[in-house]
Amino acid sequence: MTAHKIVVIGAVAAGPKAAARARRLDPEAEITIVERGEIISYAGCGMPYFISGAIKELRQLVCTPTGVPRDPAFFQATKNIKVLNLTEAVTIDRTAKEVEVLALTSGERRHLPYDKLVIATGGLPLVPPIEGVNLGRVYRLNHPDDAVAIREAATCGEVKRAAIVGGGLIGMEATEALAANGIEVIIVEMLPYLMGRFLDPEMAAYLTRHVNAKGAHVYVGGKVVRLVGDAEGKVTKVITEWREIETEMVLLAGGVRPNVRLTQEAGLALGQTGAIAVNEYLQTSDPDIYAGGDCVENVHMVTGQKVYTPMGSTANKHGRVIGDNITGGRTAFPGVVGTTVLKVFDFNVGRTGLSESEARRLGYEVVTSLAPAPDCSDYYPDSELVLLKLVAEAGSGRVLGGQAVGAGDAIKRIDVLATALSFGAKAADIGMLDLGYAPPYSTAIDVVAHAANIVENKRAGLVRGVSGADVKAMLDAGEDFVWLDVRSPQEYEQSRIEDRRVKLIPLGRLRSRLEELPRDKPIVVFCKVSLRGYEAARALAGAGYSDVRIMDGGIVAWPYEVTGAA
Repeated sequence: MTAHKIVVIGAVAAGPKAAARARRLDPEAEITIVERGEIISYAGCGMPYFISGAIKELRQLVCTPTGVPRDPAFFQATKNIKVLNLTEAVTIDRTAKEVEVLALTSGERRHLPYDKLVIATGGLPLVPPIEGVNLGRVYRLNHPDDAVAIREAATCGEVKRAAIVGGGLIGMEATEALAANGIEVIIVEMLPYLMGRFLDPEMAAYLTRHVNAKGAHVYVGGKVVRLVGDAEGKVTKVITEWREIETEMVLLAGGVRPNVRLTQEAGLALGQTGAIAVNEYLQTSDPDIYAGGDCVENVHMVTGQKVYTPMGSTANKHGRVIGDNITGGRTAFPGVVGTTVLKVFDFNVGRTGLSESEARRLGYEVVTSLAPAPDCSDYYPDSELVLLKLVAEAGSGRVLGGQAVGAGDAIKRIDVLATALSFGAKAADIGMLDLGYAPPYSTAIDVVAHAANIVENKRAGLVRGVSGADVKAMLDAGEDFVWLDVRSPQEYEQSRIEDRRVKLIPLGRLRSRLEELPRDKPIVVFCKVSLRGYEAARALAGAGYSDVRIMDGGIVAWPYEVTGAA
């Protein structure tokens, strides 16, 4: 019997995973991986930490946990998988079921027959169509070679200032990496706020304050028009719609697009996102050709829509599913909920599901909560704050998404929400989850449950919330309302919002001073995190005040200027 022939195009994440899984399931299959580059099976997500110096050697990104390099010899010896690196897949002949490949060092062409073919060609960096992108010291971060070049520039002693074009995932990780080398970083983002494709404005504002406090400079809401170089061809300026920024280095961090040239030329279908269309078994429009990783689109499990969400973790899951199915299995990939996490200086940042802006754009009627709370018992040493936002469907209470930013353990909470989203949980379900509790790890009611309880309070009509942005709009419109601060006088002296509408009445004195509050004006209540604000709002409602709201997240989440430190 002839051995089953499997050819895999692409050797970073999904491809090697598919090949390794297939080998474990079919010991007799002939498996060949084709890779255009020299380095294979590398941890691309670790590249910013190599640039920062946290990871000392590039080889750490291409080695197994025991320190063995994942090179062609390793795949041949340990998995009996042939890897043809420095080899380009030129064409796919679907009729003959062959892949034509070109050895880049020798120029030799050959044809590899397949029974099952896997396309894992990944993504390509998005490069803005502007003048100057090919100047010296203008970089992308898509491959280990890029990381080596950026680290060399960052440590050569000639670069004191760097501009990052793009304030998304790559841009934010690169900001910390370059700053760790003593470089002053300027972030230029076309959207109105940082991480605009991941976070809502108030969460982005909280992150931006931290980035600025760490010495980086953030410019948002302006396109880059061109890059300018000197007589030696090295970049010296970034020209935006609004300003000129002097720099000695530029990193283009506009994200990635799916690498689908080979797929298109083979006549395989693309999806509505521009990535390769696949079914739940990760089959393309040709049932003998599978695809996974950053070149394919996924189903969003919350909306059911097709999305392009390139992520190393997703690519590895794709590889496992493909490995099952090319060896006779029938494993389905359920989709994604869009979970994204990252570290930005001392802050942990994460999101999952839909943001409020995405949910509203898709037509959902939503209710949200904004909950700042410690990540463990506040009396425990090293307790840190997490600002968590929850988005739920107003009618059903179904959780649609969540975001978390802060020095505390935000990622644990995002993982709880990602799990909940995958099973269609409601906010009430989250509030009752039996989460682990001990003072070093959580509060008695964890911040994720606290956020869910706020949503349920709003749905029950126990409280009306108003965002910091909405309060700012009321201020700018000159509306007449009472802005009731129910913190202590000591807290007020430490940090306060300067406005004539602010009135300080500590919560413990509120009931005895009700005559100071008019009944014919709206009252917006706040405290540090709006926990006391909720108590005050309920007390005022019980006393007959009809138009009472709490400012979500309190002064901690207020994204605008305060006197002192919030």
